[in-house]
Amino acid sequence: MAVWVVRGGRGNSYAQWCIEEGRAAAAWNNVPSLGDATTRDDVLAKYRSVNPDVSNAKAANFAGQLWGLRSIEPGDIVIMPLSGAGLLVMGRCTSGYEHLDETAPARHTVKVDWIRDDVPRSALGQDLLNSLGSLMTVFRIKRNGAESRFAQVIMTGLDPEAGEHEDPTSVETPTDSADTPTDPDPVPTLETIRDRVRTHVRKHFREHELTRLVAAILEVRGFVCDVSPPGKDQGVDILAGTGPLGLDSPTLIVEVKSEPGAVGAPIVRGLQGAMLSHRADQGLLVAWGGITKDARTEIRKDRLTMRVWDADDVIDQVFDAYDDLPETLRQEIPLKRAWVLNESDDV
Repeated sequence: MAVWVVRGGRGNSYAQWCIEEGRAAAAWNNVPSLGDATTRDDVLAKYRSVNPDVSNAKAANFAGQLWGLRSIEPGDIVIMPLSGAGLLVMGRCTSGYEHLDETAPARHTVKVDWIRDDVPRSALGQDLLNSLGSLMTVFRIKRNGAESRFAQVIMTGLDPEAGEHEDPTSVETPTDSADTPTDPDPVPTLETIRDRVRTHVRKHFREHELTRLVAAILEVRGFVCDVSPPGKDQGVDILAGTGPLGLDSPTLIVEVKSEPGAVGAPIVRGLQGAMLSHRADQGLLVAWGGITKDARTEIRKDRLTMRVWDADDVIDQVFDAYDDLPETLRQEIPLKRAWVLNESDDV
């Protein structure tokens, strides 16, 4: 069993098609079928036959990726990151290479049973996130026990070693392959930078510390916050309101869940009950690992009065409020503002 990353096009351009059709795909659409290719050199020759002016380095890169797709076998794990969404779609290959006609947005494909479509990047350890950080469209991941760990993610939604690999420099030596891109080096894109910040917050703001961070963000937004002490809180981690005493509307009940896994509908119903008992105008569920589909259904019933922040929402709030956060918190999350060119398009 191997683990492969196959992206869904620039800006997820054909990701939804892949999910609906049960396929992973690559869109070098002018390259003819690879069905009779038995080596990477065969693929390179096919690529060269229609792209004679491409540089040798780029042709070798693209041929290696196409050969990687050609090499995916039934039972292999396939991961399709959804750029900008902070989510991973994961499944297992059910049949090997197939070349589709010109009506397909991406013609080089393998069949995949997509088992999970909502795995948050926050569910993975930083070492696995590093492994996802290449700009390539197709590549294999082997290092850091990727095969066994991603098998667990498919079953449970969680990386069993997520909390053990939070040092971004703690990775094994890349296992480059001459034929197929394997464990390519990560590139510092906006997404990989977010991964680093998310991992830092997860490491330093566990359990009640995350409540402290959320309260500081809300105070920047103009709320007066009453934070419950650590321990059982009957579904209320923060009572917040506006005005000089924090008694004016809108009043807000906040429940904070720092665990890496998605929380279910019972947590949502508990927050709904707390809103009623405290006569709060609004409710905020901070669920670091996100919420289940049942919980989303429950939330829709109160979509005018309740919101959910997952890990990426918390990071967005930190970025937005950072300059106004207390100095002590900024020291705990030491960020530097910089302008960078977004070069996260697939290659």
